[in-house]
Amino acid sequence: MKINILTLFPEMFTPLRESMLGRAVDNGILEFNIVNIRDYTQDKHRRVDDTPYGGGAGMVMAVQPIIDAYRENGFGGRSLYMSPRGEVLNASLAEELAAEEEITILCGHYEGVDQRVLELMNAEEVSIGDYVLTGGELPAMVLIDTLARFIEGVLASEESAMDESIYSGLLEYPHYTKPRETEGMEVPEVLLSGNHQMIDLWRFEEAVKLTAERRPDLFEKFVSEERELSKKEKEILAKYTNH
Repeated sequence: MKINILTLFPEMFTPLRESMLGRAVDNGILEFNIVNIRDYTQDKHRRVDDTPYGGGAGMVMAVQPIIDAYRENGFGGRSLYMSPRGEVLNASLAEELAAEEEITILCGHYEGVDQRVLELMNAEEVSIGDYVLTGGELPAMVLIDTLARFIEGVLASEESAMDESIYSGLLEYPHYTKPRETEGMEVPEVLLSGNHQMIDLWRFEEAVKLTAERRPDLFEKFVSEERELSKKEKEILAKYTNH
């Protein structure tokens, strides 16, 4: 998958070369093309913004450097603009974007970009939540990391994006590793039993309990949906549904 990024701060995308995403690049699964918008400005002072028509605080990123950067690099595919007024990123959108062969992400700054940029790029606005950050770079990395997990070959062979508990409808159960006891706290006995059916049921109940306590909205949705559950899983779910 080809991922193009238009930004004023290309150095912020260094983490894309690390860990899981870095391996995907090395294996030819992902390709990142990161372009500094400022390199395309025709302003002698290298400005990329100007005051907004109609007045108001802040500055607005101008059309010329963004569009020239976009066109001169031959960027295409689905265009996205990271914006708090956009569609909120979720698993469904991430999986949809992961099916694209190429996407172009525009990272805004200041008070945003001239609206004509979005129209010329036919850009869809995407948000990572109801809050405002100083720029679009961090949201872009969140988007990339999220969608990359749905691309075949990015995750290790034994992993699956849809195995993540949040995508299954429940929050994740607690994890433990060695040593068995530390600071007076022990690993739950069931995890040492070797009984995988009991372990699965324990994990399911912990996930149900956490979701009911911390995300009642997710819990209600999980309960309302038709799911293939075993008799014992249904009994566990009923314990928390009837609270």
